[in-house]
Amino acid sequence: MMGRNLDVICQHSSGGEIIPLRIRIKEDDEYHTFTIKGYKNVSTNGAYTTPDDVYVTSNIMVFECLIDVFGQRKSIRFYFNKNSVEWSVVV
Repeated sequence: MMGRNLDVICQHSSGGEIIPLRIRIKEDDEYHTFTIKGYKNVSTNGAYTTPDDVYVTSNIMVFECLIDVFGQRKSIRFYFNKNSVEWSVVV
């Protein structure tokens, strides 16, 4: 998968749902941390290409989240690869 790896702090519900809480991304040797204000798991079964041109399969979970960046609410889409246990984002 193309993109940049990121760190994600998440919670797991008793039903097995992954709930992302915070993300951290490294840019220009500096870490930026954001609290997730809202999220939606938009994963589907089967293979398809997302609006940001990422080809995903059923092994990849797709999350759309809201974060605050310098006081403005921004939407971000990131991915969890269940096989390699890695989170990534396309920037």
